[in-house]
Parts: sequence; C-alpha cells; structure tokens
Amino acid sequence: MAIGINYLRRERRLSSRAMISFSLRPALLAAAALAVLPAVAQYPGQISTVDKNAPDLRAVAVLEWTGDEAHPKASRLVPICVYDGQQLQDGGIYLARPQPLALDSDTEYKLKVDGKTVGLFDVQGAAQEQGLWVGHGDWKALAARPTPQQLAQAARRKAAWKDEDDADSDKPILHRKQSSGDSGNNGAQAPAPDPNRPTLHRPDDTNAGNTGDGGNSPPPDPDRPTLHRAPDNTASNNGSSNSPDQPKLHKKNQDDDESFVEPLANIDPNRPRLMHGQVSSFDADVSPKLMGMPVDMNQQVAVSDARNLPDHPWTFSWANPADEEKLKADLEEIARKDLGIEPPPPPPAPKTKRASSAQHKKAAATPPPPPPAPLLVEQFRVFELAYGSGATSVLEAHTAGTGVDEKFLTLIAQPDLYGGVVVLFKNITDAAHLDETPRMRLIDAVDAMDDNRGELLFELRGATQRQFALYRVLRGSATQIFSTTGSFGEGGIE
Repeated sequence: MAIGINYLRRERRLSSRAMISFSLRPALLAAAALAVLPAVAQYPGQISTVDKNAPDLRAVAVLEWTGDEAHPKASRLVPICVYDGQQLQDGGIYLARPQPLALDSDTEYKLKVDGKTVGLFDVQGAAQEQGLWVGHGDWKALAARPTPQQLAQAARRKAAWKDEDDADSDKPILHRKQSSGDSGNNGAQAPAPDPNRPTLHRPDDTNAGNTGDGGNSPPPDPDRPTLHRAPDNTASNNGSSNSPDQPKLHKKNQDDDESFVEPLANIDPNRPRLMHGQVSSFDADVSPKLMGMPVDMNQQVAVSDARNLPDHPWTFSWANPADEEKLKADLEEIARKDLGIEPPPPPPAPKTKRASSAQHKKAAATPPPPPPAPLLVEQFRVFELAYGSGATSVLEAHTAGTGVDEKFLTLIAQPDLYGGVVVLFKNITDAAHLDETPRMRLIDAVDAMDDNRGELLFELRGATQRQFALYRVLRGSATQIFSTTGSFGEGGIE
C-alpha cells in the first residue's frame, strides 16, 4: 500500500513538472522573440561610410579672349569637365539649373600656364552661345608679391608709427574738473585747482535779476572778447530782416507761367535723358562677350577647386639643353614623312664617262622637281606629367595651301633609352575633312582628377563644330579619357 501511494505521489510530481515546463515553453519562446525584435528593428539596412579623404568637386575650363592679356577686348569661359570624386562629368551640362554648376555666379577660377597660377577669373554670369554654355565675368591679375625692398620699407614705416605713438604719449591730457557737489567720488575732497591754470568764467548778465546770485558776480574782464546779439530791425510784421548779410531766396514773379516748356531747339543734344526700359542684368559690368572663333583668339586653362592647393608645374627640366633641340629635330623629320613633304634625295654623283649629246638634251629638257612644301611648326612643348616621370613632348605642325593641300599633324611622343623617339599618338587631317577628322590643338596640361598627374587638354576643332578632350599618357601610350559634347553644330565630333 505504501509503495502504491509513493508511486502515485512520484507520478503526480513528474506530471506537475511536465505541465509547468510545458506552460513555460511558450512564454520563453515569446520572450526570446521579443528580445530579437529590437535588434531587427534597429538594423537600418546597408550601412555606407563617408570617406573623409574623398576629393571635393574640381572643375576645369578654358578661358578664351582677344586682345592684350592685361586689357582683353572680349573674353568667355568655356566649361570642360567636373570631377565629382569618382568620374569626370561634362562641365557644360553637369547639374544644370539652367546654367551648369561650373558657371555658378561668384565661382572663382585660377588661370594656369604650365601648372603655375597667373591670374583669377570670377564668374558673374552665364549665357548660351550657339548651343554651348559659356561664362562671363571679371578677369583679375594676381597681386604681386612684395619685394624685399618693399618689406623693409613697410617695417620702417611701422617703426616710425610706433615712435609717433610714443611721442604722443607725452602730450598733456585735459580732464574734466569735478565739482564740489559731486558725490560720485564717495565724498572725497576734490584737489585744489592749479592757480596757474587758465579758467573759463561765465560772463555777467546785464540783467541782475536773472543772475540768481543777487548781482554779486565779479566784474567781466575788459580784455576778454564778448559775443553780442545783432539788433532785431523789423521793417514789417512779416518777419523779414533788412540785414544786408542775410541770404535771401529769389522769388518767382506772379506773372511767370508755371507751365512754360523750353523748345527742343534750345536743349543740349548731349544732355542725358531718362528712358523707360528693362532693368540691366547682374552681369552688365563684366568683360565684353566673345562671339564666334576669331583668328586672334587666345586660350588658357582654368581650374576651380574648393581647396587652396599648391601649384604643380608641368615644365620638364632638361639636364642638357641640346637634348631638347635634338628631340624637336627628330619630331620634325617624322612630321615631314607623315605629311609627305620630306626633302627629295640628293642628286646622283656625276659619271666618269662622257655622256652623249642626246643624254645632255634629255637632262636639259627634264624640269627640276618642285621644292618641298615648308613645314610650319605652330607649337612644341615638353611636359613632366608626374613627379619623376620622363619627358612627354607634343608637336603641332601643318603645311601651307588650301583644301586637301593644307594638312595638320599633331604628335605625342617620348624619348626612348637609346636616344630615339617613340610616337605614342598621331593625328593627321586636312582642311577639306576637318568635320570628319578634327584638328587637335594643344591648350595645356592640367590635373583634372586631383591625383598629382597631368593630362593633356586638346581642342578638337572642325570646320563647323568643336569639342575638348583629355588624354592621359601612361605606360607608353596616350589614351583619351574624356571628351565634351560637340558645339557650334549638332552632335559631337567622332
């Protein structure tokens, strides 16, 4: 019987434990689920980190002007590209609203030549010119750095001012005398006045009743100047004075016609006149606008960056100046061969045997070959596009003539280890096919992506349209990395 009771008790304890565990299991599962929910709710998705070293926006443009550089006749700023930290964007359409971001008002560009800053250009307005956005503004020269003589002169002026300040410190200073009834000094007795100090006294009033002291004031000093009131001589009751020194207004006669108008014949023709019209725009005082493609147009690269970075010169320094002349001569020889104007071979040496009279007549009848067309070299420049890199040369040349006879050549080359020349890029075209193959005109080297490596900026000019392109020279090749859309016509230049 005891065994049976104990067995029942044990079974009841097991069953109660099972029921408790079964009832707690959903609660534990619910608590676990609630514990996981906050973690899931706090997860925002993909987390992106901001790179603090990411470069700011960097814009590249070309300033075009005519006339003297110090006093240009007309100018305009053509946006080329904007580097957004990842890739190059077209500066003519990037974030346009409606003018592009590169031509926002008060944007400052640094004008550069071979990487050195030579001036500033502040954009004050933008407009469309034949389908292309251009900027107009104020062209300013850089402030000249002070010379050592100017610095020494400024130091001397500063020292002289200091000496003058020290001398002024010895001058006497007038202080207001404190009255005896003034209690602002905690009742302290004021110092006795200096008997040798001059004192101003109030003049005695002739009317003793208005003095307030019963007419006991000291007599006035006879040597002291006294101001007297002018006599009031009233001629009539209208308040007018007969004093000859009083200014008077010229009064108009009653019989004068108030609506009188002077005839046009008596009016000065040079007299300015106010006219109704539209309010002038905010860029009315900027430099004159440049239109079209004038022959005497100059070009210069311009860079705008939010940071004030030091200049990076691109000029290559030759160890031996004769190497530059040799490189130029070698490139001119290659250019003559590519343009088909290489000089004719020298005449053969004379034969030892006497030639017959027929051969003499035939040689006399044969006209001499025409002289080779001259090679016109427009530009030859050598760059160091990265610190410690070799020389990269660009040669622009063309021939005289018109149509297909006028040929244009642009070469990008580097010297090799054996003293020769390696041509990395070649562009040949003629005046009759400029829209098919544009002419490449070098503007300058520029660091478009802020990586301390220069790119060559070219203008691809056709007969009716043009665009700009950047070429990067790396590992023995020149590759185009960016080009703008075409302008002065529909479509781009392929």
